[in-house]
Amino acid sequence: MMNAIKNRQTSSSDASSPHPPSVSVIIPARNAEETIASTLNSIFSQDYAGSVEVIVADGSDTSALSEAIRRSHPEVRIVPNPKQTLGHGANTALRVATGEIVVRCDAHTMLSPSHIRRAVKTLERTGAANVGGRQQPVGITCFERAVAMAMTIPVGAGDARHRLGGAEGPSDTAFLGTFRRDVLNEMGGYDATLIRNQDYELNWRLRKSGKIVWFDPELVVLYQPRGTFRALARQYFDYGRWKSVVLMRHPTSLRFRHLAAPMVVLALAAAVLLALAGAPLLAATLALMYLLTLVAGAAVEGFRRRDAAAVLLPLVLATMHLNWGIGFFLPARVDA
Repeated sequence: MMNAIKNRQTSSSDASSPHPPSVSVIIPARNAEETIASTLNSIFSQDYAGSVEVIVADGSDTSALSEAIRRSHPEVRIVPNPKQTLGHGANTALRVATGEIVVRCDAHTMLSPSHIRRAVKTLERTGAANVGGRQQPVGITCFERAVAMAMTIPVGAGDARHRLGGAEGPSDTAFLGTFRRDVLNEMGGYDATLIRNQDYELNWRLRKSGKIVWFDPELVVLYQPRGTFRALARQYFDYGRWKSVVLMRHPTSLRFRHLAAPMVVLALAAAVLLALAGAPLLAATLALMYLLTLVAGAAVEGFRRRDAAAVLLPLVLATMHLNWGIGFFLPARVDA
């Protein structure tokens, strides 16, 4: 995966200050022993001129992750995350971080060699509270490639710039993020009561407080998608449930793309009711319109990428839409 972005940003370090700000990279992780070495390799390959510390908040079920980190990168600081959630893990790592700048990373992602340098430079140039970029899913198996396609086309991602790309500038959210540590502390860190959607919620609070969230399309982070229908369905069901919780807390954070999957679920439920009520033609029309949308999207993307994995795209898109939409109507129970 690293080769896909290794040459994307190749200029040498050009920090504007002779003393670049210190950086803490925080990684909440759970049972990620298979991918953590690649993530850490990408961090320790950065061309940033300042000091960089790496903190992993380990919420794993076994000691395998910590052992893998000690074997590959013993200089990494490992802190326990007994509550095992991303929000608790990120906040635990934040509390021990010493860097002036905090870079959020996931254990299933890889950063390009100039990611930290560019993010810090953009943070300083714009005066933003958070600078984030674009998620670039890269699949290895046929299924993963289909999921990667689904995550980067409008019928799967809506108008999300952190998925589709777009112009640099202020944004409602961005993938992961690079923050000023004092700003993160001022905001109280991540909402640890949320299992999913913590990044969006934090960015919403930043914007509501008058701060800027900045999208930089040149900050591209590789991400490995889920590898099975079951894992994908679980992921998107959780996305829907926790998005519903965030919208109940912050109703004005609603965007049209958040309603797309719930509308699909409602339309298909209406089709079932119409069929039962004796209007099979209208029911079939609704279902056929949705099916044709999926097939058309798959055909266009398969032709564009010349990838046979597109044959799975209609099923992948339906899995994402329906599970997200159903989850949206079944909000998660929030524990304090």
